[in-house]
Amino acid sequence: MAATTSQSHLLRPTLPSLRLRCPSSLHSISLRRTNGTDRISSLRAVSKPTILVAEKLGAAGLELLKEFGNVDCSYNMSPEELCAKVPLCDALIVRSGTKVNRTVFESSAGRLRVVGRAGVGIDNVDLSAATEHGCLVVNAPTANTVAAAEHGIALIAAMARNVAQADAALKAGKWMRSKYVGVSLVGKTLAIVGFGKVGSEVARRAKGLGMHVVAHDPYASAARASAIGIDLVSFEEAISTADFISLHMPLTPSTDKMLNDETFAKMKKGVRIVNVARGGVIDEEALVRALDSGIVAQAALDVFTKEPPAADSKLVLHENVTVTPHLGASTVEAQEGVAIEIAEAVVGALKGELSATAVNAPMVSAEVLLELAPYVELAEKLARLAVQLVAGGGGVKSVKVTYASARSTDDLDTRVLRAMITKGLIEPISSVFVNLVNADFTAKQRGVRITEERVQMDGTSESPIEYIQVQIAQVNSKFPSAETETGEISVAGRVKDGIPHLTQVGSFQVDVSLEGSIILCRQVDQPGMIGAVGSVLGEQNVNVSFMSVGRSAPRKHAVMAIGVDEEPSKETLTKIGEIPAIEEFVFLKL
Repeated sequence: MAATTSQSHLLRPTLPSLRLRCPSSLHSISLRRTNGTDRISSLRAVSKPTILVAEKLGAAGLELLKEFGNVDCSYNMSPEELCAKVPLCDALIVRSGTKVNRTVFESSAGRLRVVGRAGVGIDNVDLSAATEHGCLVVNAPTANTVAAAEHGIALIAAMARNVAQADAALKAGKWMRSKYVGVSLVGKTLAIVGFGKVGSEVARRAKGLGMHVVAHDPYASAARASAIGIDLVSFEEAISTADFISLHMPLTPSTDKMLNDETFAKMKKGVRIVNVARGGVIDEEALVRALDSGIVAQAALDVFTKEPPAADSKLVLHENVTVTPHLGASTVEAQEGVAIEIAEAVVGALKGELSATAVNAPMVSAEVLLELAPYVELAEKLARLAVQLVAGGGGVKSVKVTYASARSTDDLDTRVLRAMITKGLIEPISSVFVNLVNADFTAKQRGVRITEERVQMDGTSESPIEYIQVQIAQVNSKFPSAETETGEISVAGRVKDGIPHLTQVGSFQVDVSLEGSIILCRQVDQPGMIGAVGSVLGEQNVNVSFMSVGRSAPRKHAVMAIGVDEEPSKETLTKIGEIPAIEEFVFLKL
């Protein structure tokens, strides 16, 4: 080991000259870094690009599109009609109602270069198929923030004062003042789960109504929350102390049915719930049970697991539920803002500019990607492990990544590795799809500072990287043994025979393949521990793929890393924790 070099990254990296494949109506283009912007240095158009707008878009956005290309507004198309049109189009703009699946990309025969989603969520766009077919996908994540926040506040007030129910009763000829006595908002505690753009705007408005506001978000900035007088708390504290709960998180595997029978049981009796985020974050059947039992006094919902919900939905028809048909972004101002934002992104992409709202964009040569492929996987999995070890609601702000390599700095491009670190840290709890284009922008937006350090190794440079280490500072760990002597959560790994391996947790050396998921156990180093844990897993039909033990010294302490093919049940994990010599343990998903 000869030297180390360190560099901090918060901005988009400088890009080399790249050649991009163009729409069939355009000649080849050359992308170069000029005056701080990635732009086309030469572009000879033989005809204007054709932009297909498949769902209604605001007039201001349409005007921007028409200034640049030929615009075809064809609404309410069947899937077959869409597939028939895309081979004639260079760009496609949709909202949430049009499914842009693999068949659409295959039908385009390589012509379709950009898909613009006029809104935030891109559940209706097949990103894998888009990337495979060389199609850039962009969205419009900021324009509807205020509209969604205002709708959340409207639902809170309407629910608290029974506005919808009283309105329906009066129109039915019933004067029922005594039945619809509401509750005041002043002095009530509002817990905001998901303190992003919309969540923070709801917080500002709720404080203006005299509410006490707390928030939970593992990536929220404590400084930003403090600036508007908001306390960041754990998820358990948020739901157990709140009179009102307002949901503003994306739908990800970690937030799917986040409110369920177990979490409802932890809430104050008579809590009121508002959801203007995504329907799937609530177990709707569990919510009906909580309403019937009185745990949840009322709910106000703008989104549903299936949209539109069934006509006989027990949840929609429940007397104590106020519903709206996904109107969060439905204001005149928001619709125009989204139209302009997506139009600018699509036009910019067709010009060859790289948008910060791009959600997919391979920007590294095929040769480099092929060589780095196992290290890309290693980087993302190490970050996913590290972030799952973080405890509390303070969030991740300072990350150091160390690459050990015998290659010179010029011969090792770490941009894609850094992007995968960011992806592993942020994507599991965010609706953002992180890639090389938007990774640094996304990290900066969330206040995550990623510092890279190079350790120069002696020897040959046949393998690009000897090991990668990820350290998260200024946080507490769910598994204290993962902390270094200076308090950082630290995991490291290397590629062996083309497969990523975890080789270090805190100060403990281990060796376990990063396949499936992992259980980490800190134990007293004594005979029979491997057999004891293995027996518990075997009894519960959990298959062990790898097992490795690293110890500080004989008969002292050790960390056991166990690779498992299936996710153990809570009962299984509880049994592991009950083994007398087990001091702490944690289950980590990959």
